[in-house]
Amino acid sequence: MSLKLKTYLDKLYNSFDRKSISPDPLEFLHKFKNPKDQEIVGLIASSLAYGKVQMILKSINCVLDIMHWPPYKFTMRFNPKTQAKLFAGFSHRFNTGKDIACLIYFAKQMIESNGSIGGFFLKGYNPDDKNIKQAIASFSKRALMLDSEPVYGKKRLPKNAGIRFFFPSPENGSPCKRLNLYLRWMVRRKDVDLGLWKEISPSKLIIPLDTHTARISKNIGLTKRKSSDWKTTEEITENLKKLDPDDPVKYDFSLCRLGILDKCPRKKNEEKCGLCLIKEICIL
Repeated sequence: MSLKLKTYLDKLYNSFDRKSISPDPLEFLHKFKNPKDQEIVGLIASSLAYGKVQMILKSINCVLDIMHWPPYKFTMRFNPKTQAKLFAGFSHRFNTGKDIACLIYFAKQMIESNGSIGGFFLKGYNPDDKNIKQAIASFSKRALMLDSEPVYGKKRLPKNAGIRFFFPSPENGSPCKRLNLYLRWMVRRKDVDLGLWKEISPSKLIIPLDTHTARISKNIGLTKRKSSDWKTTEEITENLKKLDPDDPVKYDFSLCRLGILDKCPRKKNEEKCGLCLIKEICIL
């Protein structure tokens, strides 16, 4: 089955490239040439990558318009006491402008203390770990310990602060979809991804599990689990490692495109299913 699965997934993988990137939050990173800008845009774009894709793109574009300057320059000059109000009218589902202001302020603190967001992440990364799980847990824990008082008005980060949603932890069972997406963009060195964080091996990455990849992964036998939690992400990734141990999440972009572009229906559709490149391995 692995050989058959690999044959069809490789065919699907090869059918998507940089020309297929839109609509996707990743397209905003490619609008910038400076890696320092790309790293910050990636954090913002991945943090907002929940909900319908068109609304996601609209929200990311809104934040970047408010920033106005190149993202790195804006971030390093950002004063939360006087500039948090710039985002006062922003909202993306249940996140507000305060959450975006805090996210940018967190990015500034990470860069000031470690040279880059990647440098901050690497403080919790151990190349001997099986995968990126412990590094994500450390990243989120340390991020939420950064100063947030100028934004939320309290010395201790409020339990209901929306910024917490941007920094989930696999230790709580969360699939950490948006952080895994950010890591894919930052770590993978091929295709649509940027590969800015070269200290991390792509083999350590975990698939960013959204509704599309979860459903399609079940349909092609990558998992039998019903819940979209951290255990499911690990199971899917381990099965993908059998196909490419060095770069298992390379299949994520193409699998997700099937859902985003409405090429993979929830129920069998003769026309759409007939054109699908992985129909031979799908149980739908």
